[in-house]
Amino acid sequence: MQKIISYPLSVIFYLCFGITLVIFQAIQWFSYNIFGYKGLKVVVDFLQLAIIRCLNILGTRISFNNPYTLNTDQPLIIVANHQSMFDISPILWYMRKHHVKFVSKKELGKGIPSISYNLRHGGSVLIDRKNPRQALPAMMKFAEYIESTNRAAVIFPEGTRSKNGVPKPFKTKGLELLIKKIPSALIIPITVNNSWKMLRYGNFPMGIGNHIKFKVHKPLEITNFTDKTELIQQIEKTIVDAIER
Repeated sequence: MQKIISYPLSVIFYLCFGITLVIFQAIQWFSYNIFGYKGLKVVVDFLQLAIIRCLNILGTRISFNNPYTLNTDQPLIIVANHQSMFDISPILWYMRKHHVKFVSKKELGKGIPSISYNLRHGGSVLIDRKNPRQALPAMMKFAEYIESTNRAAVIFPEGTRSKNGVPKPFKTKGLELLIKKIPSALIIPITVNNSWKMLRYGNFPMGIGNHIKFKVHKPLEITNFTDKTELIQQIEKTIVDAIER
């Protein structure tokens, strides 16, 4: 019965989601070309809220549990497990004061209204996973940008999303580079739960009535760890242990 109900709701969702992306594409272009980064940032923030409201059409609830006070005068490295593309908007919205930027695959840099534009112009980094000669310099430049601006870098070390909620082993090279090149950063582990259920039937119909949960764990100071391997292992364990099975 739930799957049957999800068909008409999915049609409404995709219609609203598509219109939202197209409208905000035009607003982003205008804001960026007239007001620069500051204008783009305001528009992108409200784009995330609009996407969250689109998810509400499907009966989706989102809770973002962050009991910690995070200053904006220190760079952040946000590390999270990855379950679907719907992991992204809540992190951007609820952490918006930190100017969140993503490590993304280059394929997302074109063809998706609003999203591709922001990835290209908003400070995120697009990498070719199959081409280390491109990825490494791009990641280093990105890390320097985060360090110098006290902004936040988000990385999903699994590399690809988990389709059933079961976490994939972390691929640590990208995270290792960020830790090395942003030595003053605060590490913010985040566990995402139930986002994968949005795509339990594939891209259509959408899953309905889901409660997507984000749990922010205790921040970790890079400077408190002499062994960076131990730090990464602790990050992974913290995130994975909080995933609901």
